[in-house]
Amino acid sequence: MRRKILVVGTGKSTAYLLDYLLQKAEAENLHITICDLNPEVLPNRIKLHTSCTILKLDIFNDKERSKAIEQTDIVISMLPARFHIKVAVDCIQFTKHLVTASYISDEIMALDQQAKEKGLVFMNEIGLDPGIDHMSAMQVIDNIRERGGKIILFESFTGGLVAPESDNNLWNYKFTWNPRNVVVAGQGGVAKFIQEGTYKYIPYHKLFRRTEFLDVEGYGKFEVYANRDSLKYREAYGLENVLTLYRGTMRRVGFSKAWNMFVQLGMTDDSYTIENSEGMSYREFVNLFLPYSPTNTVELKLRHYLKIDQDDIMWEKLMELHLFDSKRKIELKNATPAQILQRILEDSWTLASTDKDMIVMYHKFGYEINGKKEQIDSNTVVIGEDRTYTAMAKTVGLPVAMATLLILNKKITTPGVQLPIRREVYEPILKQLKNYGIHFKEYQVPYLGYNPDSVAS
Repeated sequence: MRRKILVVGTGKSTAYLLDYLLQKAEAENLHITICDLNPEVLPNRIKLHTSCTILKLDIFNDKERSKAIEQTDIVISMLPARFHIKVAVDCIQFTKHLVTASYISDEIMALDQQAKEKGLVFMNEIGLDPGIDHMSAMQVIDNIRERGGKIILFESFTGGLVAPESDNNLWNYKFTWNPRNVVVAGQGGVAKFIQEGTYKYIPYHKLFRRTEFLDVEGYGKFEVYANRDSLKYREAYGLENVLTLYRGTMRRVGFSKAWNMFVQLGMTDDSYTIENSEGMSYREFVNLFLPYSPTNTVELKLRHYLKIDQDDIMWEKLMELHLFDSKRKIELKNATPAQILQRILEDSWTLASTDKDMIVMYHKFGYEINGKKEQIDSNTVVIGEDRTYTAMAKTVGLPVAMATLLILNKKITTPGVQLPIRREVYEPILKQLKNYGIHFKEYQVPYLGYNPDSVAS
């Protein structure tokens, strides 16, 4: 009797996930059922595989969804995060393990006790960020603690970027993941973190002008802007007494300053709709956010408004996006500014078929040991192969697939709703990931903290 894995959803991050499971199918005695609303888009190497069944499924069809989950041993949900709860409730009902790459929602967390009572592993946040960031950080943190060290600083940064060989626009950026998440990044609350024991807050309208710089050997300089809530994992990581805790998003230098133009104009706003958006030109869209003038052009008004000279690289970056084109039309009805901006950016920032993306992750660990302050920096860079086999798909999909098999093989057994921060989870997965070119380089560096001269900051 073959062991059954149900994969629900086949988005951009499933190429490596499905290949991994199908490659293991014979040796591990697996049968994989893949459910999606549009399964016909799957390549023939998947559809025609002898260890695979393809199922057209609308996850809002309760009867069909429940039937599929009841007939499997473990479920991988690659649906948009807000839909995981439908799958999770069925998994509780039919006593099935669940694996997702998404952040743990309050709704999923509410199932923790039921999952524990049924002995179910509900593994979440087992992709890239969240996922590989948790595992790689906890491995170093646990090792420092085992040597008698006390963590006083932890910083973690991740970026989904375009690889140097495909970096051919002035923004040094292309969409490698959900474009919507890029456009609305940082909204919905103030960015909060701790530096040297002091709480720091950055409101959204200042977020992209408070950046730090990082150098990654062989790849040059990057900038970082703060994530919304760096303190979210303080308890999970056991860092309640840490002096500095800061998580951020990496971009190439100059991106944040340019992106801030959209923030200041109001183009990233997702809170209201523009009633007459359909058929509006890109130029008319830009003009919505500028004061009326009987004489000045849209270009001149925008330059005055943002205080940009015409020889400024910022101006070139805006021109590159065809923002002032009167012939390009918006085809969205009653869209929010953020939705329209996303569509405009997709014109310029979508990966070409041969483009390669790049994942960069960088951790800093400051600690006290034997009365001395020391620091370890660690980083990894992963380059994609093309638009299908992206670094993003690799770093999200492989940990999901590996965790699924480890749960099936009873190597991961701790029940309940959880993050991948236990040794039984991160050790075997990080070891396997090395075989796929995902490994961290560690550097012993001087600990400076934020007060190298002991001056309050």
